[in-house]
Amino acid sequence: MSNELIINSTPTEVVTALVSDKKLVEIMRERNDSQFSVGDIYLGKVSKIAGSLNAAFINVGYEKDAFLHYYDLGPQFASLNNYTQGAISGKSKVSSLMYFKTLADIPKNGKIQEQLQQGQNVLVQIAKEPISTKGPRITSQITFPGRFLVLIPFAEKIAVSQKIRTPEERERLRKLLDNIKPKGFGLIVRTVAEEKSVEEISADLDSLVKKWEECFNNLKGAHAPKKVLGEMGRTSVAIRDTVNASFSNIAVDDEVLYEEIKEYVHTIAPEKENIVKLYKGSAPIFDHYGIDRQIKASFGRTVGLSSGAYLIIEHTEALHVIDVNSGTRIKSKNDQETNALDVNLEAAAEIARQLRLRDIGGIIVVDFIDMYNAENRAKLFKLFKDMMKPDKAKHHILPPSKFGLIQITRERVRPQTVIDTMEKCPTCGGTGEVEPSFLITDKIENTLRFIVTGQNEKNVTLLLNPFIYAYINKGLFSSIKRKWISKYKNGLKIKEQASLHLLEYKILNKRGEEITLK
Repeated sequence: MSNELIINSTPTEVVTALVSDKKLVEIMRERNDSQFSVGDIYLGKVSKIAGSLNAAFINVGYEKDAFLHYYDLGPQFASLNNYTQGAISGKSKVSSLMYFKTLADIPKNGKIQEQLQQGQNVLVQIAKEPISTKGPRITSQITFPGRFLVLIPFAEKIAVSQKIRTPEERERLRKLLDNIKPKGFGLIVRTVAEEKSVEEISADLDSLVKKWEECFNNLKGAHAPKKVLGEMGRTSVAIRDTVNASFSNIAVDDEVLYEEIKEYVHTIAPEKENIVKLYKGSAPIFDHYGIDRQIKASFGRTVGLSSGAYLIIEHTEALHVIDVNSGTRIKSKNDQETNALDVNLEAAAEIARQLRLRDIGGIIVVDFIDMYNAENRAKLFKLFKDMMKPDKAKHHILPPSKFGLIQITRERVRPQTVIDTMEKCPTCGGTGEVEPSFLITDKIENTLRFIVTGQNEKNVTLLLNPFIYAYINKGLFSSIKRKWISKYKNGLKIKEQASLHLLEYKILNKRGEEITLK
């Protein structure tokens, strides 16, 4: 299996596409002005105690208060709270927990009002980003995830990933960390730590302890609400959590981001540094790697399968429903049961991809084609579970019901990725009235004249649909393209972009931002 990361940077956001065997499986968007990302640590203030919910609402600076349930306080909340108040007041002088007196764990089934009071400062971490009308979901079980380890303050235990199965390796990692673990901290050993050297693991631990020190320093004299420590951007998180030996390429189209990523990859996996490449092609990076085409094909209400079958994906207020249809596959000469099994197995693989790609969370119900053979139903259930294994979001899959439905719950930590794949009519723009199509070049030239001559914009880029681009390129020495470049100069560039519909065009300034005329 070959994996790639394709990264498109724009002035407003960074979009990262994870491609497995040339097929898009995950897409992550990180806005440059984004706040309240999963993993960010905040000093919040208790706004309201909801005893009936055994929870509290915490002001972290978002328009809606964040939700903190008693079970999300964590066993060591009393110690964390004591430490936080000491750091804010300045009574605690050092970040080290070596001399800090750890308090007893709070009761497992206690009441929220026993631990929190209105107006109290509390250190929390974002567990789920704001979704729809809800504020962030937060926790006081603070963790610092790294490449090989997860650092947990006030917990002394060392836990090793269950996916590391060799007893000798598990014991080696435990002994190693017993010797280097700072007092007052617990650790979770991640799967990628298997067979790693002492130096690599020690360096990762040191970087996590420095984050804790930074958190302590930012708490001094802090007033809630305040962000105390930000998690890395989603691009860096994706690289930290996904890059392994199976990755063959990380392509990025921004030079500054390229240098940052290359330096980060050198830090976490020096042997993979050479796979980071700066894309300098004339076409947009997502066009060059076929990402835009896959997005258009994957995010509609109907998703086609290679056999002629298709999925219909619907979203309701309470859940997602996915219907599997055989489509033209019913023309196969096989019997109905065999056809149903073939379509269902193909659909299971695509549904697993769609859940990751769209980041669908909550309750999902899949209506597969009915099968009467119990062995075939078991085969479908096993394959579906196998296809879902690469999904890092927590999920649970129930066996097919007597109605042939498979129910899934999938962790929702971010808003679902929604991309509108429908386009306006290329000739009427949605009005129902058609402009004379032969006037499109006049319209584009009038806009160019106003921007380049009237507003004196320099180094602008005109983006056109490939058909229009080919039309203005017609003629060796007398093409419209040559005339425009000669006439308007000022560093004018003209490029094609496949994602634009037929008569759509865009003009970008020298910073790559679209120039809009009102």
